[in-house]
Amino acid sequence: MAKKQYAFYPGCSSQLKASAANYLTSVQSMCKTLEIELTEIPDWNCCSASVGYCEGGELPRLAINARNFAQAETHLAGQPIVATCAACWLSARETKDRLDASSELMRETNEALAAAGLHYKGEVEVKHMVEVLIEDFGYEQLARPMVKSLEGVKFAGYVGCQTNRPFGIDGESFENPVYLDKMVEVAGGEAIGAYDQKVTCCGGGLAFSEPEKSQKQIRDIVESAYDHGAEMIVTPCPLCQANVEVYQSEINRKQGTKLNMPVLYYSQLLTIAYGGSAKEAGLDGQLIRAPRLEEICAKPAK
Repeated sequence: MAKKQYAFYPGCSSQLKASAANYLTSVQSMCKTLEIELTEIPDWNCCSASVGYCEGGELPRLAINARNFAQAETHLAGQPIVATCAACWLSARETKDRLDASSELMRETNEALAAAGLHYKGEVEVKHMVEVLIEDFGYEQLARPMVKSLEGVKFAGYVGCQTNRPFGIDGESFENPVYLDKMVEVAGGEAIGAYDQKVTCCGGGLAFSEPEKSQKQIRDIVESAYDHGAEMIVTPCPLCQANVEVYQSEINRKQGTKLNMPVLYYSQLLTIAYGGSAKEAGLDGQLIRAPRLEEICAKPAK
């Protein structure tokens, strides 16, 4: 029997063969070591994190999330919902808080769900995967399966905005959250505590509409990591990971820079520390490769 069981919501980007599929790969590898059992919510749907705000109306946006909640309550009763995507987690947390606080919204949402034969009881708990690691396990327990060290590798912990506000991670500062720094240290790496861009937005919503603004923010994020001596960036958000990794080449082309910094997920670092292969850590899914981490994967465990 697994130590912990969760109703898993992969979200559109982190599902199999999607843009952040390597995130899913590393999460599954990490969870196997920690004996975390993730059971995908049957017939889950998009959380509406982006399109739900495009004049679709409040009730449809809430009902879309509540449908996932109802599916989890029906098929995976008693298991907290865990999301790996920061945007999905934020959207789901907002929906849960809104429905918990308003009996009228709950009634209207359940009227909408009734058309699909569903009903949301309001019983589910919604967590981001980092909350599971921090709150349900703790850093000391996360360190126990470690068989390799990322010693000598310096990381800038880029939290971004979505796991930081308005809810944040329990016990963390909004201005200077340090949970990524602690996870880096669990894996034996060196965290850049003075990194000053850790809660800056990556400009995800502006990437297509106002790319110059978004790319300026990305350049600031990456250059600050370089300036503070980091070799890589680590993040909990697939949108942040994609934006900060993908647009470095575009910034180089337009502005004559030479940005080439790998952007990793916390789950990849832990998977490597737990003795996982480069493939199990999803390193083959990086656009900007991380050869130092690939070398560590190839070495025998201590």
